[in-house]
Amino acid sequence: MIVQFLVTLPLLLLSLAAHELAHGVTADRLGDPTPRLAGRLTANPLRHLDVMGTLVLVATFVSQAGLFFGWAKPIPVDPRRFADPQRGMLLVGLAGPLANVGLAALAAGLVWLTLDMSLMLAEALALVFLLNVLLALINLVPVPPLDGSRVLGGFLPRSWYPAWVALDRYGTWVLLALLVLLIARPEVFEATLGRALDFAFETFLPA
Repeated sequence: MIVQFLVTLPLLLLSLAAHELAHGVTADRLGDPTPRLAGRLTANPLRHLDVMGTLVLVATFVSQAGLFFGWAKPIPVDPRRFADPQRGMLLVGLAGPLANVGLAALAAGLVWLTLDMSLMLAEALALVFLLNVLLALINLVPVPPLDGSRVLGGFLPRSWYPAWVALDRYGTWVLLALLVLLIARPEVFEATLGRALDFAFETFLPA
């Protein structure tokens, strides 16, 4: 257990960092230097580390409850620097989940390659696959402040967009309500994310 933890944790932290790095690189390419000026355009996970998010990741991993989760420090973005703030935030929001999908695909491929060489490494990579699929799915939920709200906002009529962005101020409460719902009604998770994760495992990983 300890060895698996020491092998897996750095890979999981890199996954969290990659999600935020994708946001930062996209924002930078679209004309916002804020992530670069903040020193966040780096794959070094320590630059993206969120203390509480890392503690949650470690606690849920060690608990072996069948599900683990964590988060990194959000990348600072100033949409006013974009030529089109609405479209820019759509692309920035989409970049994080797409990075996780790419890492999940890479992890799945490596599981198949390493299965006959090292079961421990294959299991660690399977956990990386799980976390990245989970990060992509959760972040695409279209509620503030998750990435899905940025993506949905990109398709709203321009006259609606300011009101949609204003909902970000309630983002913490929205996430808290979702967390309470998942704790109080775990069957909601099983019927949505649980089934999606099962499908991903059965489709892309060895039986």
